[in-house]
Parts: sequence; C-alpha cells; structure tokens
Amino acid sequence: MDHMVLEIGLAVILIALVGLLAARIRFSVIPFYILIGMAVGPHAPKIGVLDFTFVESAETIHFLGRLGVLFLLFYLGLEFSVGRLIKSGRNIAVGGTIYIFINFSLGLIYGFATGFPFAETMVLAGITTISSSAIVAKVLVDLKRTANAETEMILGIIMYEDIFLAVYLSVLSGLVLSDQSSLGGVLLSASYALGFMLLFLIIGRKAAPLLNKLLDIRSNELFILLIFGLLFFVAGLGETIHVAEAIGALLFGLVLAETNHMKRIEHLILPFRDFFGALFFFSFGLTIEPHKLGGAVWLTLGAVGVTLLGNFVAGMLAGKSAGLSPKASSNIGLTIVSRGEFSIIVANVGLAANLDEKLQPFAALYVLILAILGPLLTKESKLIFNGLNKVFKWEKPKPSKERKRQPAEG
Repeated sequence: MDHMVLEIGLAVILIALVGLLAARIRFSVIPFYILIGMAVGPHAPKIGVLDFTFVESAETIHFLGRLGVLFLLFYLGLEFSVGRLIKSGRNIAVGGTIYIFINFSLGLIYGFATGFPFAETMVLAGITTISSSAIVAKVLVDLKRTANAETEMILGIIMYEDIFLAVYLSVLSGLVLSDQSSLGGVLLSASYALGFMLLFLIIGRKAAPLLNKLLDIRSNELFILLIFGLLFFVAGLGETIHVAEAIGALLFGLVLAETNHMKRIEHLILPFRDFFGALFFFSFGLTIEPHKLGGAVWLTLGAVGVTLLGNFVAGMLAGKSAGLSPKASSNIGLTIVSRGEFSIIVANVGLAANLDEKLQPFAALYVLILAILGPLLTKESKLIFNGLNKVFKWEKPKPSKERKRQPAEG
C-alpha cells in the first residue's frame, strides 16, 4: 500500500495525456480512457518506481470510478426535472418495452443460432440488451444534447432498463445458480424497484419547497457536503432494494432539478463529474485483459452487428410511439447503443455459474467495441440519418434556398 498515491497519480496523468490526444484530433475521450486502461494493468511492466500494473491501487481506482458513474448520472438528472419525466410516463413505458423486447429477443435468437445451450443463451441475451448508463450520460452531456426532444425518451429507457435488470438478474440467478426461480421473488424484486422509483419521484417533487429551504446555505463547503451526503445516501439506499446506484443518483438529480439551487449545484458538481467520470472509464479498461479476447472475435462481431440493427429499429419504433420525428427517433437508437458496466455484471453471473468460458472474453470484447462505436455513432448521427433517409425516405428533403429566392412570374 506504500505506492497507492503514486499509482493513482500515474493513472490520472495517463488519463490526462490521452484526453489531450483525443481533444487534439477532436474525437470522443471515452474510447481513449478505456483503451489506456486496457494498455496497462496486470500484464503491463514495472519501470523503476512506476508500476503500470496498478495491482495495489486497482480496488481504489474501481471505487473512484463508481463515484464517477454517480456524478455522471446525477448531473444528467439535473438537466431535467421530475415534472418533465412524469409527463412522458406513458411514452417511456411503451418505448422501453419496445426497446427491451426487440433487443432481448434478438439476443436469444443469436445465442441459439450460434449453438449455445439455454443457460448460456440467457446470459448472452442479457449482455446484449442493457446499455451503459454511464457512457450514454457522458455522450449526451459532451455533445450538448440534454435539451433535445429525444433525450427524455433516452433517460426513460435507461430507467426502464434498470427495472428489467432487477427482474432479469433475479430470474437468471435462479436459473443458472440454483436451478430454480421463485415467481413471487421475481415479482417482489420488480415491485421494489418500480415502487422505489415512483415513490421517490412523487415525494421528491412535493419536497421541492422544503429542499429550497434546506439548501439555502451560503458556504459552498457546507452546501457541497450536504449535496454529496444526500447523493451517496440515496444511491446506496436504492441499491439495498436492487435499484442500481446510478439510477438512484439520476433520480436524485431529477428531484434537485425542481429546486431553485439547480444552477449552483451544476456549477459546483462539474469538476467532480469530469474527474471521477474519467476514472470510471479508465477502471473499466483495467478489467479487460487483451490476451483473452482473441477466441471470441467472430462471435462478438456478429453480436455487434445484431445489436446495431436491433438498437436502430428499436429506437425508430420507440420514437415513433412517442410522436418524435424520424431524425430524433434515430438518435435514440444510435445514442443508447453503448454497452458497459451492466453487461459485465451479467457476464459475471455466468462466470459464477461455471458456464461456457467463452462468455467472459465475448462480453469484454463486445463491450469494448460498442463503448468505442457508441460515442462515434452518436456524434455522427446526423450524417448517418441523412444517408439512410435517402434510401428509406422517412423525411422529405427541405426546399433549397435557391427555390425560395426565385422571383415570382409577372
């Protein structure tokens, strides 16, 4: 433990250097953070006092990364409000159901088509269904798309996925770990997750006047301490009843967005969001062992193709069900295509059950590819939509300026 601070300092320097490189070539920083994490780790060398294995500090870096997910989702919640999300409740339920049904069904079909048994196919379908809330949040904020019409649906699908994940993990654990699954237990788990979210949103909205008084603090030090304390408490409380801590942070941000202190919180939280968020993606890269990825290349590439198609179709249908334009609907599918922390959690269930050993490298490579492709596809969503629109004719082209300027005859 003597070199803990040195190792964390080294990690932050590496993150900063690749961040500068990404900024120089005007590319999303997320893939660079993940790739530098992959480049170091247990397989990397030690050079004098510089330990690139990060063995001693791995757990600490992982914990700091968890904080990064909380700050990313909390900040995203601040960009919205409980009121806006509740108004879209029906649309979110329909859109979320469409998204989960299409992607999970395609995962099952792909698993069986590639020869996996039932248990392995259930794990594979879970890996390919759940998007990364951390990456999605980072991309939305970086590209300044939080005010876009489709972002409410994207946020709603993220929350809907969490309810699905609570149910799915209960079923999966029963199937592959104990060969049984209690229907009552599954329904109870789902009701806890859904009930916590709804109750928190309803109470949080009514509590806005009380929160305004509570947060009327002049000292920035005391103000941020109270915000952080409540943030971690709410996130941790949610996790005790199987609501992902990241979703708890998102809910808390949505509630505080209703208060008069929202802008002050945004200003103070920004540096923490960026610092700890970068550490999350770096720590995520540390968990991927490059030498184990080779055996699952073709399986992974096929799954990536299926996911890209399924995500885009699901996004178009979810957006259409909410009355969004084809362009906004395409943004949904392209934005939430990234896979990350939740896919790794599902893969670990398969590992605990001693299922096919190919699932672990598959999950790692699959997540890596989509973590890189996701931000790129989101950034170029306009170009992608315009190209596809020429084929499918979803939207009529706008009249050119020359036509508008033609003088009237006579």
